[in-house]
Amino acid sequence: MPLFLFFHSVHVFLSSLRPLELNILGNPRPSRLPHGHEVGVVGHGPMKTSRALRADTLTSAVHVWKFTMAAVKPVLYSYYRSSCAWRVRIALALKGIDYEYVPVHLVKDGGQQHKEDYKTMNPMAQVPTLLIDGLTLTQSIAIIEYLDETRPSPPLLPSDPKDKVKVRMIAETIASGIQPLQNLAVLLQLDEDKRPAWGNRCIDTGFQAVEAMLSQTAEKYSYGNSLTVADLCLVPQVYNANRFKVDMSKFPTISRVHDELAKLEAFKKAHPSQQPDCPDDQK
Repeated sequence: MPLFLFFHSVHVFLSSLRPLELNILGNPRPSRLPHGHEVGVVGHGPMKTSRALRADTLTSAVHVWKFTMAAVKPVLYSYYRSSCAWRVRIALALKGIDYEYVPVHLVKDGGQQHKEDYKTMNPMAQVPTLLIDGLTLTQSIAIIEYLDETRPSPPLLPSDPKDKVKVRMIAETIASGIQPLQNLAVLLQLDEDKRPAWGNRCIDTGFQAVEAMLSQTAEKYSYGNSLTVADLCLVPQVYNANRFKVDMSKFPTISRVHDELAKLEAFKKAHPSQQPDCPDDQK
């Protein structure tokens, strides 16, 4: 069985152990059985109604299911140099979440992300895919926000809505406005000799906007002195900028923030050079 399908099958199986009376959040569903019938065992004290017995059973089942899912190590399908997977690796490191790493080579064999067993998990045929809590999650920003809501320490979004939307604006400028334009899927549509100039232009144009934003929000990090999802997006994009030979002297605020982030252990751990699928000549 391919490795993609093996890990996915394990998580699907364990997820199926969730009691039928539970919803995806582990909350009891209203019973479909009639209420009020007296049931019990003779000689074993007061009789419980069927509703009370069902409540006890469901409570126990919830605890068993939560314990089972907590014991399952998350699985991250990643490519060492993918910006999107890199963001999630940083979030996992910051949250202290241990996980299994399954490499998905985006070029070899025509792109392993296009294999049918992988596309059953990620129909867009992209990385990352994260198996966690009985869920199969895709799209890096959605994954990071799920991790932040379920593992809130350290927080990656401010609590104040006005601050939160500004952080999301920075993150989405990078994740939606820059990175997709210089991504592999787009570059493959161009003649090979035109790809470097295209990537350079897309990042340079986008970084002009990001620099203007950070000049209003940055202190130590992208938004003040606390780490946010904006920082998780910024670092991989600077790596791409260097790959495409963008003149980073034009972006002093981005460069300063990036250099501060690069000192942090979680960012070092998530760096492409530290991933098991990184080629030796890039380590």
